Amino acid sequence: LDPRRLELEITESVIFEHETRNIDVLQTLRAMGARIAMDDFGTGYSSLSYLRSFVFDKIKIDRAFVRDLPHDSDALSIIRAIIDMAQSLGVLITAEGVETEAQMEALKALNCGEAQGYFIGRPAPGIDAYIEPVARYGT
Repeated sequence: LDPRRLELEITESVIFEHETRNIDVLQTLRAMGARIAMDDFGTGYSSLSYLRSFVFDKIKIDRAFVRDLPHDSDALSIIRAIIDMAQSLGVLITAEGVETEAQMEALKALNCGEAQGYFIGRPAPGIDAYIEPVARYGT
């Protein structure tokens, strides 16, 4: 496998367990060409401190924030802040758990770069699951 085709999704709890060792491993994988995504951003221990100690290629916004779109102003504000921060760091952003057109439209309006969830596609069984559907729009 060409490492450039590999994207690993890491939760904050994985880094937190053995922070120094795990960051070293992630840096080695990244140097080989693999991409590293922080999964479930905003629900873990200390997301912002990890953004300073390791440069992620992608941040995945947890579905807990997306599910309340577009009607919850707090969810909108949090997602807007995450997107603005990621863009200023040059990091890609994916919103997880998009289940409705209204959620998708709200994310587009916030300039979210990617989305995934049942609105885009259901999980594929068995061998067909080699690529997870992701919607990409405007940049």
